[in-house]
Amino acid sequence: MTIDPTVTLKWDGKVTHAKRPKVLIVGGGLGGLALGMILQRSDTPYEIFERATEVQLIGSAISLTGTSASLFKQMGIWEEFRELSRELAALQVVNENLEQEFKISIHEDPARRYGGESRVIDRPTLYNLFLRQIPKEHIHFGKKILSTQQGGNGVIIRCSDRSEYEGDILVGADGAHSAVRQNLYAQLKKDMKLPPTDDVPLPFSTVCLLGQTRPLTTDEFPHLLRETSQFIRVLGENKPYTWATFTTRNTVCYSVIQFLDKKSSKDNDSFRNSEWGPEAADAMCKEVQHFPIASGRKETLTIGDLVNLTPKDCVVKVMLEEKVFDTWYHCRTVLLGDACHKLNPSGGAGATNAIHDAIVLANYIHALQDHPSTADIEDCFRAYQEERKSWVDSSFITSQTFKSMAAKGFKAMLTRTVMKHMPKWLQGEVEKRLLSNRPQVSFLPRDDTEVTMEPVPQPSLHVKRPNNTAQQQQRQQKDHHGAVLDDNARPI
Repeated sequence: MTIDPTVTLKWDGKVTHAKRPKVLIVGGGLGGLALGMILQRSDTPYEIFERATEVQLIGSAISLTGTSASLFKQMGIWEEFRELSRELAALQVVNENLEQEFKISIHEDPARRYGGESRVIDRPTLYNLFLRQIPKEHIHFGKKILSTQQGGNGVIIRCSDRSEYEGDILVGADGAHSAVRQNLYAQLKKDMKLPPTDDVPLPFSTVCLLGQTRPLTTDEFPHLLRETSQFIRVLGENKPYTWATFTTRNTVCYSVIQFLDKKSSKDNDSFRNSEWGPEAADAMCKEVQHFPIASGRKETLTIGDLVNLTPKDCVVKVMLEEKVFDTWYHCRTVLLGDACHKLNPSGGAGATNAIHDAIVLANYIHALQDHPSTADIEDCFRAYQEERKSWVDSSFITSQTFKSMAAKGFKAMLTRTVMKHMPKWLQGEVEKRLLSNRPQVSFLPRDDTEVTMEPVPQPSLHVKRPNNTAQQQQRQQKDHHGAVLDDNARPI
């Protein structure tokens, strides 16, 4: 296929079969897999392209609130997800002596209030749960994207192995260093359509060490005996670090965040990398190995002890860039998850927002008419961004607040003081706001779980695909010259 930007996919009256737009999803992370498993339940054709040559089972813990429960129930995987995870009932903040500074508890009976409780799961397990929902023929590994091209008659992606793929819609779900976004923004900049706010490098002020131990016994880590996940954050004293541990079913996930100054930012700038990998982690492991952690044992364990219990390829160092982009789409290309909004993990909202993106985008794509024009597709993308942007902005602010809580200086101290003395009623109001957006898939049976706190309205839940018969009649209207009109009422 040769891309022609002047073509608008005009209606061809000779075409009588229904043709659903084919979706090319670049990025096989949680966001891309979530979109794929939702589209799998529709009649929309799709394929996923992942640059890694095989599944990379690395990463730390992921916390998902009850705002994702409806999707899991609609997909029929809620009970399996609960078996694979642990309920999160509270965030504990302690000092280096492991003495509790304060505790943020989640409201009692969250399932009754919001339809599902918050849960902690290790990233590899959640990844595999999503992957099992997608037939193997729909996902292609070892597909590093070199270039993308789009126009009125479709999209093309070109890979480093010289393969090419054609489709109607391109979704960039390929992370903070998205190749899809870079190609899209390069073209927009060339056409002088890229906002100055998006024409800057991704800002970062922290780096993070992430790891997950091998399966442990309760003698090795007694906190594994507790029914709920033990999420404990330690505030470093006189050092630019904070670190946290999370218990999963039978492992311990951990993260160490380093707050960068001018010198350390410069030292880490050369580390910018879009790949997960263990190579850059060794030096940081040695730097933080003596940091104490709470485990339930009489003797104090350290981050170094956890590193020693971790397979070498399961500990990594990553950049923590933070930015919400203003440009999420153009023509037939749209961004999802970290590709358009990279949040600091302190707020625990990155995976949740990627999943919510996938739900809303899938709803609007499913509602597209057959043989959609570029204008139809852009309208779909515009509605998607309008529905999601305010929630992402709110999550960004929340993530910055939690990041500030763990940082140094007067602002951090003030944030911790507010958190520590926040009255129960105000904490409840904040919680309701954070858990009020609980999107569902519009084309699957609704989750009708009875709740005491109803979700906010969801525009994409009510969009419907035009009736094909009426659609064809409308497209075949004639103007006073007798010309057949295209989708935008222009003579063909």
